[in-house]
Amino acid sequence: MTQSAIHSRVIGTGSYLPARRVTNQQLADELATRGIETSDEWIVARTGIKARHFAAPDQSSSDMATEAAKRALEMAGIDASDLDLIIVATSTPDFVFPSTACLVQNKLGITNGCAAFDVQAVCSGFAYAMATADNFIRAGAHRNVLVIGAETFSRILDFNDRTTCVLFGDGAGAVVLQASNEPGILASALHADGSHSNILCVPGNVNGGAVQGEAFLYMDGQAVFKLAVKVLEKVAHEALEKAGLEQSAIDWLIPHQANLRIMTSTARKLGLPEEKMVVTVDQHGNTSAASIPLALDVAVRDGRIKPGQNVMIEGVGGGFTWGAVLFRM
Repeated sequence: MTQSAIHSRVIGTGSYLPARRVTNQQLADELATRGIETSDEWIVARTGIKARHFAAPDQSSSDMATEAAKRALEMAGIDASDLDLIIVATSTPDFVFPSTACLVQNKLGITNGCAAFDVQAVCSGFAYAMATADNFIRAGAHRNVLVIGAETFSRILDFNDRTTCVLFGDGAGAVVLQASNEPGILASALHADGSHSNILCVPGNVNGGAVQGEAFLYMDGQAVFKLAVKVLEKVAHEALEKAGLEQSAIDWLIPHQANLRIMTSTARKLGLPEEKMVVTVDQHGNTSAASIPLALDVAVRDGRIKPGQNVMIEGVGGGFTWGAVLFRM
């Protein structure tokens, strides 16, 4: 295979959700014990979220990532030992270090010394990781790459703040990319603007064995909404232009599953009917870097996404980061 002929294709998808499913009403009942008022109607009207999953106390991001990876490898029909690169997108790693990717490598029983590292771009993380893996494959450096998004956001939520604690959930999703002579990933576009770092952040760190700053998620909801709607349309058009395709070529749109209003607004601006948009935010909540691969796996396994169709994924996240990847299944 010559370098000029190398492309990367998705050959397997997988996902994992922790067993504990929490409906809006269950969450509202729990919050009421803290004196925090909310309701199913209030949450659905503002976000489209009806339920989310929370990890068990002894369950980590790497645990969920490993389960999603196993399912993606099974669909791909390759063994974990065939992997030569693992990239994990996460903002909630098990540890400060080592990377979650190294922990997943060990849990998969891989002993071939394949490279492994994490990507931190929050909710855009999976798009960043996919684009990174694609470039490694195109460069001829790697052949089989496992790309994972995994999060335990429930650990960084302030359950005294109803504006954020009702939004997020835990889970993991994965894809296996493989070098191919046939085009798979058609184009990608990634961006960041650190001047907006304060509108979505967890402004804390470990210093002297204790947390310095704040260890809970902070979000300026209105600012994030306005910026997200603006950049998602632009980055989608950028990816389409790079691929030389019109927006009518998109068979499926999988936006980051943060807020149904943002998602429908983006689809509308792209001229896509809502029927072409994969929606799982209602059942998963916002799972940050895990949301796109979770939604992708759901739509692949239920038969909506078929071989040969063009899929656009896009996300926005703290940083502020945003990105899009257009690929053919």
